[in-house]
Amino acid sequence: MTGIGVAVAQFAPTSDREANLQTIEELTARAAARGARVVLFPEYSSYFVQPFDEGLAAHAEDVGGRFTQGLCRIAAANDAVVVAGLLERSPDGGRVRNAVVAVDGDGVRATYRKLHLYDAFGQRESDWVEPGEIGAPETFELAGIRFALMTCYDLRFPEVARTLADAGAHVVLVAAEWVRGPLKEHHWRTLLHARAIENTLYVAAADHPPPVGVGASMIVDPQGIEIAGVGIDRDIAVAWLDAESVARVRLVNPALELRRFGVHPRA
Repeated sequence: MTGIGVAVAQFAPTSDREANLQTIEELTARAAARGARVVLFPEYSSYFVQPFDEGLAAHAEDVGGRFTQGLCRIAAANDAVVVAGLLERSPDGGRVRNAVVAVDGDGVRATYRKLHLYDAFGQRESDWVEPGEIGAPETFELAGIRFALMTCYDLRFPEVARTLADAGAHVVLVAAEWVRGPLKEHHWRTLLHARAIENTLYVAAADHPPPVGVGASMIVDPQGIEIAGVGIDRDIAVAWLDAESVARVRLVNPALELRRFGVHPRA
């Protein structure tokens, strides 16, 4: 195989941090055995309950806390970068932060805080979670490939992925808890393919399985072709990604160069 192995790992996080880490360790080992050097896990991998309640803040932790330390241990044991959702403590002690961390055996490589909160389809994530601040995209590089981070509902805002493409990303990693509902799996699949096609890059996404999430974790190539995927169970899927494929697609389809509009944050 050429390129770098990237895995999406689908599982249902619970309110038990240690049990979540045990599952992450198991799935990372399976992915690494199949050649993966980057393993992506869902949103809220450290702690999740449905519906949210007052216990959320009590189970939040710092980026350098026990959950992240556990991820670093797992990454070191498997010579991989592990990317997973983290329920992060907020300085004001009220709402929490919905973060994603990318770690290797030496520590944290990137941290992303969800920009667009899920105040839609009858949900109110902002009652419990504060939005991330707009800043420079969080990226990390491995084997000449630049990876960028995104979370769940951000997928519905095409300008988020566009800023990552502008930052030089070859791959967008989407940690998600894509809530089930009418047409939701159709939206999930359509948006993942669209973000890959319009930005001529890879999109890898890891979701919770049913009954809460839609499952269907997948990796989509720069032409919008699903090259690896998971169904509705706890499982992994691995694909080999390379920067040369992104360059070849952009040579044929130079849409990023031909566009006449940029992306600017709203106040």
